[in-house]
Amino acid sequence: MDIWQKLYLSAKSVKNERRISDYVTAGEVSAAILSKSGSIYTGVCVDTCSTLGICAERNAIFNMITNGENGIDKVLALMPDGKTGVPCGACRELMVQLMPKSYKGIEIMLDYETRKTVKLGDITPEWWI
Repeated sequence: MDIWQKLYLSAKSVKNERRISDYVTAGEVSAAILSKSGSIYTGVCVDTCSTLGICAERNAIFNMITNGENGIDKVLALMPDGKTGVPCGACRELMVQLMPKSYKGIEIMLDYETRKTVKLGDITPEWWI
C-alpha cells in the first residue's frame, strides 16, 4: 500500500457526515495530513451557523500540532462527493504561515483516481509572507 492510499483510507475512516445540533454539522469533508516525521493525522470539517467552524485540513493540521509536530509533507482532502480536492484559501494560508520557508514543497492530492498531485507552491506561488 502506497502512502497516498494510506492517506485516502485514513481520511475515509473519519468521514462521517452528521448533524450535531440545530446549528452544527460535521464530517462532510475529511482530511489526512502526512507529517514530515511520517505520521498521519486526520480531521473533519465542522460547520456552524456562524463563522466558528473549521475545515477538515486545518482540523488535521491542528491535530498534528497538538501531537507536537509542525511539518507537513502531504495533504489529502476527501470532499462530500467522495472525490479529492484542494484546500481552501484559509487552509493554504495556515500552511504558509506554519512553514513559511518550505510550504511550496507540500504535496496535495488533486485527483486520487488518476493520482494527480500538485505542490502548494504551484497553486500558491507568491504569498504576502
